[in-house]
Amino acid sequence: MRKVYFLQTCDTCKRILKEVNTDGFERQEIKGNPVNATQLEEMHKLAGSYEALFNKRAKLYKAMDLKNQEISEADYRQYILDAYTFLKRPVFIVDNEIFIGNSKKVVAELKEKIG
Repeated sequence: MRKVYFLQTCDTCKRILKEVNTDGFERQEIKGNPVNATQLEEMHKLAGSYEALFNKRAKLYKAMDLKNQEISEADYRQYILDAYTFLKRPVFIVDNEIFIGNSKKVVAELKEKIG
């Protein structure tokens, strides 16, 4: 499977989608078409935790003062399902590997995997 979850209004997502060859990828814009529980479970299996998929730089994270709270894996899961902004993006799934976020290292590994 080749799929990418991204946010249309995110400049970083736009830049990465231009840099990476997404031919043959299913594309899902997460604001208009939010991630469902089944898709999140799929990502969780590959990532190993919900926290790895969680965006701690979201404005809502700061607004809800979540950094000063104990957050369980179940909480991370629910936050991601409740608000698209909590999914760290973009998320690329290539075969049985997941690439989460926009760090230079992740993008470089993704480009190497895709070829």
